[in-house]
Amino acid sequence: MSTTQVIVLNGGSSSGKSGIVRCLQSVLPDPWLAFGVDTLVDAMPPSLRDAGADGIAFSPDGEVAVGEQFRTLDAAWADGIAAMARAGARIVVDDVFLGGPASQQRWRQALDGLRVLWVGVRCDPAVAAAREIARGDRPSGMAAAQAEAVHRGVAYDLEIDTTHTEPLDCARAIAARV
Repeated sequence: MSTTQVIVLNGGSSSGKSGIVRCLQSVLPDPWLAFGVDTLVDAMPPSLRDAGADGIAFSPDGEVAVGEQFRTLDAAWADGIAAMARAGARIVVDDVFLGGPASQQRWRQALDGLRVLWVGVRCDPAVAAAREIARGDRPSGMAAAQAEAVHRGVAYDLEIDTTHTEPLDCARAIAARV
């Protein structure tokens, strides 16, 4: 029986987090629910997407800016995920810590009292940029800009590098720590 209740994956855009999450759901012995920051952004009303000061905005060069309303909804989202974990669901979170240690602190506060495995998902900026181009659904430059920045000042239980490692192998390494 697994003792970890929540796995938090932090990595830049196109680092491979979503593929790892899908593989984790296959290799972990219990059912795990997956929640990604992309789902949160997609769930927001259009008025908060590309809204600059209040919501979340993506500039053509890949820069991401978040406003007060986004932060409020983001905190509520984290609290909701924590509530599901406290109710007995096992959760995998796919996030991008744009605020570095402040982003991790927000999650630490929401997940207080739960058993959490903190995982850094690293990828060489050039490889992440190539994946970004192949995806075609992200502003050019986002992956390279986030590749290192989201890890500065963040503490992990485990770090994995997807530059040359397949998602299934990464998921197995994570599962071994759960």
